[in-house]
Amino acid sequence: MFKAIFSTLGRFRLFIQIVMLLLTVYGSNVVGFYMAEKVSNALPALSCAYDQQNGGYCVLIPTQHVLHHRIGEALVKAEQVTAQIVLPLVFTLITFFTFFFVLGKVFCGWVCPLGTIQELINKLGRRLNFPLRRFENGNVSRVRLVKWLMLIVLVLALPLLTGMGVTPHSLGNPYCDICPSRIATTLLTGSTEQMALRTGDGITFALGAIANTLVGFMLVAALAVRQPFCRICPMLSFNATFQRLSPMRLVKKQHDKCDKCGVCAKACPMDIHEIAREHGAKAYHEDCTLCGRCVEFCPDDGVIQMKWGPVTLFKSSREYYKQRMKGEMPDGTLKAVATSRKPAVESENA
Repeated sequence: MFKAIFSTLGRFRLFIQIVMLLLTVYGSNVVGFYMAEKVSNALPALSCAYDQQNGGYCVLIPTQHVLHHRIGEALVKAEQVTAQIVLPLVFTLITFFTFFFVLGKVFCGWVCPLGTIQELINKLGRRLNFPLRRFENGNVSRVRLVKWLMLIVLVLALPLLTGMGVTPHSLGNPYCDICPSRIATTLLTGSTEQMALRTGDGITFALGAIANTLVGFMLVAALAVRQPFCRICPMLSFNATFQRLSPMRLVKKQHDKCDKCGVCAKACPMDIHEIAREHGAKAYHEDCTLCGRCVEFCPDDGVIQMKWGPVTLFKSSREYYKQRMKGEMPDGTLKAVATSRKPAVESENA
């Protein structure tokens, strides 16, 4: 069994994803309430605080909480600046950077439970022969702006304005109120509470309706689109802001065949077309989740690598590429389904 798990990077990543899905959704049953509630409350992944069995919470909810209840209110009161502003935010950021420094954006591609759920649904879609939909270069560029708007408006601006008394109290943590992880992961624990629409006021009701609509759209879209919500996730933009501070990174060397076969771009679940034509720092794009699929499906030795500092963790290999192609096409389509496309892919890489 272990030989099968470690046979490819993709299978190993799926194994890690499943383990982390169980830990982030049900983890407090293993690590205990104190660990889940007091220590692991700033993970760089969408691990929902509304899940009462969770093994750790994502950094977005304490960030919103600090902006709402500490920074915003402290700016109005203008007192106890150090105690109310600096220390809570510093402790949150220290916890975040401790996690993030070690693995960087691997949290998005290997740990985040919502990302794992989307990948599993997409694998089901491939089994059911749903047509795979991809974002072309122009379309994906427009979609990328949404994650920054989500971060700036929902995670940062509205909680701060609420703390200052400018916006209603119900906008204190607006992102968590619409986050699909809040509903998707709590459903996995058997709780339907987060699906209920609250009618306390119009804003609360609207946010709940948006959340239900968003999670429904995500679950359906994931059958045909790889990682539909990840593309607009504020955690991705939050992590992208600090991605250069972690030694974990993607490295691509310049090669004369690059931008001709385009297999790495087809393999990318985030439709990062730049991976096929850029090299150096530009190849490690802000949307990259370090899933490693571009490394797995690069047909040339050592061109694309996953590295931690000077240490190469995984690198592209012609032999590995041939092995990987036996079971799956670069775009995620199963080999049995895509047999008729095999000559086209191989001719591109000849």
